[in-house]
Amino acid sequence: MTDSLISCLSVDPDVAAAVERIGTCRLRGDDGQEPYDALLRAIAGQQLHGAAARRIFGRLCLLGHASSEDGPPPVPEALLAFPEETLRACGLSASKQAAMRGVAQARLEGLVPTRLEAERLDDEDLIQRLITLRGVGRWTVEMILMFTLGRPDVMPVDDFGVREGWRRIKRLDTAPRPKDLKTETLRFSPHRSALAWYCWRVAEEGKKTVPNTLTG
Repeated sequence: MTDSLISCLSVDPDVAAAVERIGTCRLRGDDGQEPYDALLRAIAGQQLHGAAARRIFGRLCLLGHASSEDGPPPVPEALLAFPEETLRACGLSASKQAAMRGVAQARLEGLVPTRLEAERLDDEDLIQRLITLRGVGRWTVEMILMFTLGRPDVMPVDDFGVREGWRRIKRLDTAPRPKDLKTETLRFSPHRSALAWYCWRVAEEGKKTVPNTLTG
């Protein structure tokens, strides 16, 4: 961890204690994906546990030009051309198929940016741009900001794990409301992505959990 990150998180003794206990932040950040790929992965995984989500997305990726479960997924033109039966065989519901087709069309129209284009947009601009898509909410875009684009200052205040982790760190009776958590964590800018990662880790302490492909 950088001195700047350590210094920033150490302004709060409770957070500093969690950092000391958990150790070095292992937030992966830049996963090398295009935003289009990351959106399809996120949609495939909605309301599913990690292993099931990986299986479904892997089947979709087998339809891509590399014919590999590791990706990339089919390009937009190919995805739009697949019949419903082909995508259903991957394990995709009708609603997920519709959301993915919407993302593919939006990529062709330029609404979904390339990685290079996304790097020119600030966090809030990208959020507001992508949440217009079916099946894509603010949390989904925040995960892409953190884990695909490597943005260092994202605080997903609507995430249950983040809120529960903060409750435990601060020894609160109840998890904070999203707007209160946003206000409370502003002082940790520009390292709120790392703070969110520690909140996830604290929320998982003492639990047997399936590894989360998003939160690391």
